[in-house]
This record gives sequence, structure tokens and C-alpha cells, in this order.
Amino acid sequence: MESPPAPTAFGPELAALLPRLRRFGRLLTGHAQDADDLVQLALERAWQHQARWEPGTRLDSWVFRIMQNAWIDEVRARQRQSRVLVSVDHETLAETGAGPDSPSPADALAVRQAVSRLSEDHRAAVALVLVEGLSYKEAADALGVPIGTLTSRLARAREQLQNLLSPEEPRPCLS
Repeated sequence: MESPPAPTAFGPELAALLPRLRRFGRLLTGHAQDADDLVQLALERAWQHQARWEPGTRLDSWVFRIMQNAWIDEVRARQRQSRVLVSVDHETLAETGAGPDSPSPADALAVRQAVSRLSEDHRAAVALVLVEGLSYKEAADALGVPIGTLTSRLARAREQLQNLLSPEEPRPCLS
């Protein structure tokens, strides 16, 4: 078993999470500027409350949860102020490196648009499990929900994504 990191390791470990936090933020918000603001807010909160983090536990899950809660707060504030949420940020596609097995830019854009149409809960589940690679338990802990709830959200999100990305394909009847 690993020994808990020294308190001085908190800053470097937090900094190492930046690319993943930005990716999660973009999936949650659908917009690069909102994502950057969300990451900054989450980093500030994590730094201010680092004494609440238990060394030896996953720092990424803890910060993802901070981000999720901050985004929920932001969405509620925007709803109260009757502001419209921003749409998908199409320029983020250019920032991802395309390898030989990477989807075409058109396919990547279609996926990004489909993900942006998911509910916030479904988008967060997809971001943590399918993009960030967290286990179901880790993602459920980060979102503060039971594993069964996370599993259900992922199943519904996958079905909705499949319908959005290939609506013409016949689906098996579940009756």
C-alpha cells in the first residue's frame, strides 16, 4: 500500500490534473471559456479546502466533484437570472491531435454536438467514465450518487448518443 503523499505534494498533484480538469469542464459546459472559468473556480476551492482532502484518496475524484457542484451552482444561478446557456464550442476540435485511428473532424464534431445535447447528469457521467476513465465507483463517488444511479445514467446516455449519432439505424424492440 502506498503511503499518503506529503502535504507539499498537493500543489503538484493538483497541477498535474489540469488537462483532465479542462477536458471535464469542456464536456460539462460545452464551451471553452466557461470550462476555463469552472476549472479556475474548482482549483481555488480545492486549494482553499485542501485540509478536507484525505491524503491517500483520489485527488482527481475529489476535484471532479468540486467541479460538478460548482457547475450545478452556476447553472442554477443562470436559470434564476434567465440567461441562456452557451452552445457547443466548435473550436475545441482543432485543439485535439488527430492520430491515424482518430475519428474524422466531422465525426468528432457530431459526437461533441451529441454529447452537448445530453442532460447535465448524463454528460457528467459520460465525461468521468468514458472520457476520463474513472471506474463506476470512482465516478459515482465524484458525483455523489449511488453506483446504480451512475450505471443508469450511463445506459441512458449511451442510448441517447446512439440515437443522436445514427438515428436511421433500426433498434431492437425491447417489448
